[in-house]
Amino acid sequence: MSTPMPSDMIQMHLRRAGPADAETLAHLGRETFVETFGHLYPHEDLAAYLAGAYDLEATREGLDDPSQASWLVETPAGQAVGYATAGPCGLPHPEIQEGALELKRIYLARPAQGGGVGGNLFDAVMDWMAKQSPPDLWIGVWSENLGAQRFYARRGFQKVGEYGFHVGRTVDREFILRRRPAF
Repeated sequence: MSTPMPSDMIQMHLRRAGPADAETLAHLGRETFVETFGHLYPHEDLAAYLAGAYDLEATREGLDDPSQASWLVETPAGQAVGYATAGPCGLPHPEIQEGALELKRIYLARPAQGGGVGGNLFDAVMDWMAKQSPPDLWIGVWSENLGAQRFYARRGFQKVGEYGFHVGRTVDREFILRRRPAF
C-alpha cells in the first residue's frame, strides 16, 4: 500500500540546473546520499566521500561543463528535493566507446519518492542524452540496491560488469549497466 503524496509533491517542478545552483546541488547531493546510504559506512569514510563527491567548486565546474548536465526537482515552494547528473562515461569497462554517456547520479529525498517523480526525472535525463547521440548509455548501481536495478532493467539496461566503488576506505560492489543501442 502506498502512502498518499502531499499535494505539493505531486506538482513537482523539474528544471535544468546551472552554475548558480551549485550550492543547492552540492547540499542536496550530500543530504540524499546520507539519507540513502549513510547508515552503511563508518563516519570517517562517509565524511571523506562526501567532501570529495559533493565539493562546491567541483559541483560548480560540473555545472559549467557543456559535456555534462544536471537537473533539479523542486516543490512548488522552490525546495530542491531531487536531482540527476549525466555526462561522459567514467565507468571502468573495456567496451566503453568514445561519446558514451553515463547517468552518474539520480536521487530523490524520501518525501519526493513515489508518484512518478523519479521516472519523470529519469526521462528528462534520457531526452538530453538522446540529443547527444551516444553509442551506449551506462549506469553504475550498488549491487544491493535491488529497487534501482529493477527500475533500470524495466528501461532496457543490462548488467555487463562490476567494479569497486570507494566510499572512504570502504569499497562497495557496484554493478555496471548498459543499454544498447542507447536510444
